[in-house]
Amino acid sequence: QVQLVESGGGTVQAGGSLRLSCAASGRTLRRYVMAWFRQGPGKEREFVATIKLSGGSTYYTDSVKGRFTVSRDDAKKTVYLQMNSLKPEDTAVYYCAGSSSLVPGTGEYDYEYWGQGTQVNVSS
Repeated sequence: QVQLVESGGGTVQAGGSLRLSCAASGRTLRRYVMAWFRQGPGKEREFVATIKLSGGSTYYTDSVKGRFTVSRDDAKKTVYLQMNSLKPEDTAVYYCAGSSSLVPGTGEYDYEYWGQGTQVNVSS
């Protein structure tokens, strides 16, 4: 089992930056493909980014490409999401998720471990 706890959310003006962290406890993080999802007000939860096993590749949804960067530090059991050039439409609760599958998709059902989420508000 893996327990995930997100932090780093807050309120920022458009164009600003935030860095989200996802700290894992329990089993080592090395075994899991990790991802970030978000759920905006009145919207369904959507995929944001994923990072494969240590040293592996990353993949982003089109709306955040070039602005967000996902990374992981397996020694610290932490996954990060660096968010730059934030826009009001990035306002959402951001969730960290983990999958024991080596090739999970971008659907939330591909991930069995979830954090409680951290709120990000971007003002215009």
